[in-house]
Amino acid sequence: MGRRARLTSLVLCVGLVGCTPGATPTVAPSVGGPGGSAPATSGGPAESAPTTSGGPSSPGTGGEASIDLWFIEDVQTRVEAMQVILDGFEAETGIQVNMSPIGEDQLQQQITASAAGDALPDVFGALSLGFAHALATDGILDPAAAQAVVDALGSDTFSPRALELVTIDGGLIAVPSDTWAQLLVYRTDLFDSARLQPPTTFDTIMAAAAELDGDGMAGIVAATGPADTFTQQTFEYFALANDCQVVDDAGTVTLESPQCVETFRFYTDLITDGSVPGIQDADTTRATYFAGDAAMIVWSTFLLDELAGLRNDAPPSCPECEENPRFLAENSGIVTAIQGPSGADASQFGEMVSYTITTGADTEAAQRFVEYMMSDGYVDQLALAPEGKFPARLGDGENPNAYVEAWQGLETGVDERAPLSEIFPAEALDALGRSTDTMDRWGFPQGQGGIVGPLLVELPVPAALGTALDGSATPEEAAAEAQIAVQEIVDSVQ
Repeated sequence: MGRRARLTSLVLCVGLVGCTPGATPTVAPSVGGPGGSAPATSGGPAESAPTTSGGPSSPGTGGEASIDLWFIEDVQTRVEAMQVILDGFEAETGIQVNMSPIGEDQLQQQITASAAGDALPDVFGALSLGFAHALATDGILDPAAAQAVVDALGSDTFSPRALELVTIDGGLIAVPSDTWAQLLVYRTDLFDSARLQPPTTFDTIMAAAAELDGDGMAGIVAATGPADTFTQQTFEYFALANDCQVVDDAGTVTLESPQCVETFRFYTDLITDGSVPGIQDADTTRATYFAGDAAMIVWSTFLLDELAGLRNDAPPSCPECEENPRFLAENSGIVTAIQGPSGADASQFGEMVSYTITTGADTEAAQRFVEYMMSDGYVDQLALAPEGKFPARLGDGENPNAYVEAWQGLETGVDERAPLSEIFPAEALDALGRSTDTMDRWGFPQGQGGIVGPLLVELPVPAALGTALDGSATPEEAAAEAQIAVQEIVDSVQ
């Protein structure tokens, strides 16, 4: 039952916006979307933190069995909703779940302290890819338990891509729960007037940005800060679409590849020729699009409830929005995966959270709990923040689309709530509900997840991109600068 306290890989995950899921840091997205929108792990608005958070709970009393759950979330309303689900599980099984809500920014500290005292939980819930891979590397997770849960539920009911992202050396390390994704949102009314094609490729994005830029309108707004995780995520979104990978399967840095140089050039030209001057971040890009002053925006899916005017702290402010708060939602198209000229398939950046079972767990009770959370309790779990929780398990044995269909009818919003299906067209919801299938990430598919943490902490790629955006370097020189900086990170991790 001993735990390994060697948590070197976790140290590299601190502060990640990508080491976390909905880690929508308050200013940069990462696991949750661009900044200003959500707490580190879930991605929604930062409502007040629960008084019960802070660390592991004491063992419960009563019931046939008792397990400890660390729920990587500290938004009060979500914690309360999660407790209702746990109460249902206990009523059905007699197994008590002692939940400790923990913000992702506190998770590393809690793990380090608890691992030293053999006091880690039976189950981690809503654990981001970065932490899942780090814990697996340190021998804290039980791959056989995760595989048993997926086998019991049916591996064919999960998104194949979701399973790939939590597979190391051919074995599962976690049970995929849900994802959020990076999007390109665009003004359909402006595109229709200009007879432009939907912005689904580098060429159509660039053409639209150039055509619609001017007369007080930006063709596109996207992150440009050289020390901003939002910039990292946005660049990675375009890079993945163009088959630009940070490393190959052997761990060799590949940022000077033709695909990556092409992506550096595309991003530089896109911002230079079709956007606004100055540094752009999550708040400024959202404000510009919401004011009706941009034809396109790259943001996370946590933009969706705000786009519909369901959050009072970030309402659309375009001239038409005063009379119709849903004007932008009604006149915005949603692009999930995009494709670059060198990309074999359309792809997109995103984050996924999973359930993991630890090596010291009450395995039988823990597996039963995770199976419940991915079946009877699954839709209620997705309802915690449907705009940023797309199902990684698409359906069940009876209906392969059961959870995608249920997700589409869930209500989103904060100050006001409305069903997703009432706000967005069916084709957009279908693409969103299946965005897990086209989601990709740097490092993880190549078995190099250990470099992801430091990439998102040190941000060498946004720093290099910044030199191209300010004109002090060519795209080729920026790619070479990024290559050197990332190689240093790879060398340090190895």
